[in-house]
Amino acid sequence: MNTEPQIQLAGMIGGQEILIILLVVLIFFGGKKIPELMKGLGKGMREYKKAVSGIEEQLSEEKPKNQEYTAQSESSAPATETKND
Repeated sequence: MNTEPQIQLAGMIGGQEILIILLVVLIFFGGKKIPELMKGLGKGMREYKKAVSGIEEQLSEEKPKNQEYTAQSESSAPATETKND
């Protein structure tokens, strides 16, 4: 008798499930509409990648500017004098 708890992988999709999903998509949209859907999906992914790379580029440009600003503010800060009475 096996007393160990069995772990089920509920979130994993196997080959049969993928095949069923593809079959349902083919039935709903038909053979002529699927290439158009994939084309639109590809354009959307391209736009997303372009937007992400643009944001990364802006962040990489801003980082040196921020470092220069903090270095300038530290060097231009007035020196504090202490009085010894």
